[in-house]
Amino acid sequence: MGTAREVFGDALPIAERYAEFLADAGVERGLIGPREADRLWERHLINCAVVAEAIPENARVVDIGTGAGLPGLVLAIVRPDLSITLLEPLLRRTNFLNEAVELLGLENVEVRRGRAEEVVKEFSMDVATARAVAPLERLVRWALPLLRPGGELLAMKGERAAAEIEEAAPALERFGVRTTELLQVGQGKVEPPTTLVRVVAERAPRPAKGSKKRSS
Repeated sequence: MGTAREVFGDALPIAERYAEFLADAGVERGLIGPREADRLWERHLINCAVVAEAIPENARVVDIGTGAGLPGLVLAIVRPDLSITLLEPLLRRTNFLNEAVELLGLENVEVRRGRAEEVVKEFSMDVATARAVAPLERLVRWALPLLRPGGELLAMKGERAAAEIEEAAPALERFGVRTTELLQVGQGKVEPPTTLVRVVAERAPRPAKGSKKRSS
């Protein structure tokens, strides 16, 4: 818990309530596996909280396919300056998230039921986050349209992160991204450090091959 205290600071009591809720209702409703209850802090909470190191102050963040609120709800706990939208298509998960937000008293969180492609016209976010949602090639197509020019996708990835960047090259080229890079956050706090793929948006995507531009 020493590391948890270092990472969460004064917000540790809120994180502890969230951990209890995950271990109870989260397991009961199938949002996390029963074996995960004993390793919530290192594998999930701290692992997600250190993503905050890569997010600028007062950013508007959308967490795509947030599930049980990982990493979005954790980021809202550790960074009250952030404005977080938890985007999740499944009703049972959004019910869980709404209960968690109320339980934790978080005022910087909005729970939104839907898929990324359904809300694209409504969002112009600074940052999009995602954890264990989809390969980067698909994630880029979902996330980048939700960002303002210069906004960034922070995708939590494992040891295949570099390979996923190569596989996503056509999608990255289509979106004309400014930069794509690997980051490691949480050095000395979580082992191994959390790996992020950071993709910075530049402009709207080009029409796919074969598509026709509408005349006005």
